Amino acid sequence: MAQKKLQRFADIKEFANVLEYPQDIAGKWHQFFHNNHPIILELACGKGEYTIGLAQLHNNNNYIGIDIKGNRIWRGAKTALDNGLNNAAFVRTRIEQLGDYFLPGEVAEVWITFPDPQLRASKQKKRLTHPRFLRTYQRILKENGVVHLKTDSPHLYNFTKQVIQLYNLQLIADIDNVYAGEDIAPELSIQTHYEKMDIARSNTIHYLQFAINQPLPFEKDEQLKLLEREEVA
Repeated sequence: MAQKKLQRFADIKEFANVLEYPQDIAGKWHQFFHNNHPIILELACGKGEYTIGLAQLHNNNNYIGIDIKGNRIWRGAKTALDNGLNNAAFVRTRIEQLGDYFLPGEVAEVWITFPDPQLRASKQKKRLTHPRFLRTYQRILKENGVVHLKTDSPHLYNFTKQVIQLYNLQLIADIDNVYAGEDIAPELSIQTHYEKMDIARSNTIHYLQFAINQPLPFEKDEQLKLLEREEVA
């Protein structure tokens, strides 16, 4: 297993569609993709199933999967290369560093698919829909930029709704049970490795789409923390 992982780390260094901690790339993504199509990110992309699935659905968008785990990125990057998906790429880095790689307004949308829900209240700030991260997304997103969350964690789903309400963000779509409906959008039918595992054992997939259309006052962060403490108590 260790040898296989080392080989994958070596492979992605040669893959044309993978960048590891790239320097001087902000503002140059349209040159990288050789077009002016919208740029859409998948955060904590894992094996890149959503990045690949979205790229296959919409060849008029450019998709970039972001993850720190190079051996996971390998799978998505290789699939993209094998299938000639020129509108899919991957960046190995930490999500906290997104501002180093994208200029303000350079990103059209952000997808967050089955992230670690960080269930303990003490880890609230590590949730990818916490205002700490939303402020980073807001800096690189176009005005009123859209965020998508797909999760099997009812806790993360409800926490994110709480954030949207507390910070007065624009809720665009709220689907409590994605697969309960008859007409499922193709974008929501894509399944990741972690969705199939159903780690939360909820048998229910939740989806939220919202716009970060308001400032996110830091003073409300403490209120958000207190709200969770009250729920736990």
